[in-house]
Parts: sequence; C-alpha cells; structure tokens
Amino acid sequence: MKNTYFKSAVLGVVLSGLAVATPTAFASDAVEPAFTASANVAIVSNYTFRGVTYTQGKPAVQGGFDLAHSSGAYLGVWGSNVSESPLNGAAGELDIYGGYANSVGAIGYDVGFLRFIFPGGQIAGTGEKYDTLELYASLSWEFLNIKYSRTLSDYFGFNDKSFGLGRGDSKGSHYVEANVAYEFMPGWTFVAHAGHQSVKNYGEFDFSDWRLGLTRDFEGGWQAGVAWVDTDADKALYTICNSGGGACKDTGAGKWVVHLKRAF
Repeated sequence: MKNTYFKSAVLGVVLSGLAVATPTAFASDAVEPAFTASANVAIVSNYTFRGVTYTQGKPAVQGGFDLAHSSGAYLGVWGSNVSESPLNGAAGELDIYGGYANSVGAIGYDVGFLRFIFPGGQIAGTGEKYDTLELYASLSWEFLNIKYSRTLSDYFGFNDKSFGLGRGDSKGSHYVEANVAYEFMPGWTFVAHAGHQSVKNYGEFDFSDWRLGLTRDFEGGWQAGVAWVDTDADKALYTICNSGGGACKDTGAGKWVVHLKRAF
C-alpha cells in the first residue's frame, strides 16, 4: 500500500474496523472485528522513490495488500515494476512492511519496519543486492506528518565490495521527511513533501527531494492525482544509461507524475 506521495501515507492503515450490527429486539450494538483487510492498485506515469525515478520516466503498475488488527498492529505487502537500468537485473520491487500505529490525544504515531526486495537485482559485477531493511518512526497531527527512517542493512548495496573505496558499509543511512496532506475542499487534497537522504560513508550520494501536488478522491475508492517531483541529487552520480546502450537519463531531475488509484 505504498503511496507515491510519501511513504507514511503508504504505510498508514485502516485501524478501525467496519461496524457490524447485532440485531436485538430493542437496540443494535456495534462490534468491531479483530482484523480488517484492504487492497489497492494503481497506474503511475513514472515511479519515483524519494524523488528518483525507478522506471526511467516510464509508467508503472503497482498494488498492495494490508492487514490490520484492532490493537493498531498491521502488516502489508506492495509491489511495482521497475527499470533494469537504475536497478540492474531487477525483475521488480516487492516491499514487505509491518508495525504499530495508534494515537495519544491529537498526536498519531507509527513505528515499524520496511523491507525492500528487488528479485534478481544486483550491482553489476559485484553480486551485491539492492535489498534493504529500514526501521521507521513517524508522528502525525491533523494534516502534518514527520517521519524518520534508518537502515539496518546496507543502503541499497552501498559497501566496499560494490564501490571498492575502503569506506566500509552504509548501515545507519537515514532519511528524514515532512509531509502535508491538506483537504481544502471535499475530495480535494493539497499534498507537499520535503525529505533528505543521508548515505553513511558515501556522502556524495546524499540528496534532498520535494514534491507538490493535488489529489482528487471519487466514489468507489478511486483517486487521481498529479504532482511535480524534483531533487538536488548530483547529476553525474544519478544519471543512468539504458541497459544495452542508448539514451541516458538524470534520474533525479524534475518530473511531472500523474496517477490513478483504486482502493478496495
């Protein structure tokens, strides 16, 4: 259930169950089921992760499934196609995540893990996989969310074996972000995001990213949206050439992204 605007909204789940009426002669009592399930499917014009395109500017089909417990615990899976150019040999992306979300007064909180898996993907000539494990924690208030993510593994395969620079691994790389989702009229939401990625021991790959956009919700669980996404990532480091030769693309350059999504 990974949202293209920011991961916190992606990893958010429905924590309250559907009310089930128990008929009696005099009254109906609402009973909350222990578990609730939801799913989503989306088409995006360009799959970007933290502002960087993973499809070389091409469309992606994405979808996920979430299971939530009334206690606040949740578990989910999400997938997308990716390009083999920025993620050498990867057949796609599969994310597995879980955690616990609840609130104290007006403040919501969410803690959990996120495992990125790229089947078949590895840094060319090294055998190092892109698979990455992060822990995250976030706080929310009304339309504002702040989130911190930190890797327990290497950051997408960055280490001595893949770079040969003698700097060690990249465990402990982190990403901090602020997100806004403000519904200014029924069904219309203004979204904004700013984040900064720090790559431990490989600081030249650090970058900031930002997003501004609008979403429109429709009946039946449909949503459409458009956003401008950009980064300040070093062009020389983030320019990727298509596998087998051909055009090269600055994966961190500014781009428009549109999406159509349905939640079930």
